Amino acid sequence: MIDTVLIKKLKALTSIRVIFISLLLGSFFLLQVRYSNFPHPRAISNLIVALYVLTIIYSVLLNRIKIYVIFAYIQLFVDALATNILIYLTGGIESWFSFIMLLTVMSASTVLNKRAGYIIATFNSILYGAIIDLQYYKLLPVEFDTTLIERDFLYNIFVHISAFYLVAFLSGYLSSRLEKTTEVLEQTDSDLKELTLFSEELIENIPSGIFTTDTDGYILVFNKAAEDITDIERKIAQGKKIDTVFPFIEHITDIERAEGVIRHNKGDRIISLSISSLKDIRGERIGFIGIFQDLTQFKKMEAEIKNKEKLAAIGELSASIAHEIRNPLASLKGSVEMLLENRVAEEYKEKLMEIALKEMERLNKIITDFLTYSRPTAAEFTMFDLDLLLDDTLELLKNTTAQRENISIRKDFYGNLKVTADPQKLQQVFWNLGMNAIEAMSSGGELKVSTRRENNFIEVVFQDTGVGIAKEDMGKIFYPFFTTKIEGTGLGLALAYKIIEEHKGKISVISKQGESTTVKVLIPQDNGKSK
Repeated sequence: MIDTVLIKKLKALTSIRVIFISLLLGSFFLLQVRYSNFPHPRAISNLIVALYVLTIIYSVLLNRIKIYVIFAYIQLFVDALATNILIYLTGGIESWFSFIMLLTVMSASTVLNKRAGYIIATFNSILYGAIIDLQYYKLLPVEFDTTLIERDFLYNIFVHISAFYLVAFLSGYLSSRLEKTTEVLEQTDSDLKELTLFSEELIENIPSGIFTTDTDGYILVFNKAAEDITDIERKIAQGKKIDTVFPFIEHITDIERAEGVIRHNKGDRIISLSISSLKDIRGERIGFIGIFQDLTQFKKMEAEIKNKEKLAAIGELSASIAHEIRNPLASLKGSVEMLLENRVAEEYKEKLMEIALKEMERLNKIITDFLTYSRPTAAEFTMFDLDLLLDDTLELLKNTTAQRENISIRKDFYGNLKVTADPQKLQQVFWNLGMNAIEAMSSGGELKVSTRRENNFIEVVFQDTGVGIAKEDMGKIFYPFFTTKIEGTGLGLALAYKIIEEHKGKISVISKQGESTTVKVLIPQDNGKSK
């Protein structure tokens, strides 16, 4: 890697040398500068020719030698020597070309390193200082202006040597910084390529379909899973509008999650799709990214499971109904048989009739509750004050507990809570929750009913200090006909759950056995169905 970079630098040095020599030679002809203006005009021509020949030799040797650093030093020393010879041939201290020595120092720092720059700067200093000193003492046949004194020569040498080392330092510093920056950029480029390759492999091998679009919804990326799920080849999908692949998407900017059906050669496919904005590093939207799955098999399995659960629920419900009906029927049958056979005294006949009537009422209540649960009437939504409805319900509950002085009912209402719902059905829910709470406090306690607004929902909380619910029963409390009461039908909470679900709300229960039970009802403030 290092040799490759050095070879590139040596080739660049060779090219720059040729260009510079050509410009130097061409400028003589273009500006009609006469060689006779210099002390040794023919020697200058020979030097230029020699440099051309050396450059050719360098180019030939470049592909044959192996020690590139030594080869670079040789070229740099020869360039520095040639530059000093040119200075000597063009007047020494009065030469126009002393600036070229700065270029040789810069070349050394750039091609090799800072150390090479200092070495060439030292070499130039020695040669240039020797030339100027020998010229001053007239040991070289180079004339100079007689007005120049020793101080001028010394200052000239000092200025040039200072410039050599200053250029060596600056060019070396810049060269080292450039090399470090280049290394960092190369590493970053390598990391980026690896990351890009990893991202592409990840996108291609992920089992979910992935696509990206521009801001107008035209597909840019379409992975292999997307091809398999949609049965559309990538080259066909790319460039198309997203709604041509997913017809159930009308406006890509208005969607986060969606589910729909697409055509497939093996039959329709149910697709679950989520779309989010694709943003650049500045946080500006540059398009959209979508992830989707084929839910066809899952939906079939879900339908089968629901069907099995439905059949199981019907069987369980039938067993519960049979169990609930069997008890009052047995009492009713026994009473009727005894009356029919006239096996009891007259004073017990009236009591048997009361038992029969009571069991018939119980049967009627079970059937009525079951019909209400299984075939509920449609909700009639209207706007009303929820707190007033709760007030009326709690007054009815107080009348029920009038003979039980050890039970108190406390209210903590938000006030002026307007809600769109079915008041009769909600009153039925609150009545069932209140009666459950009272029946759970056989030894007395307090029922607290509170309301509050939570965003676009209203929360109603029934909290009692009763016996609580056992942990093993918590998962069954909303099942039809599940009850822990002796005379309960087990449809109260099941019916409440269904009504709240009809109102697009939620009902949850938190209970500590032996301490308390809290039931929270959350319903939308506006169902959008008010009349």
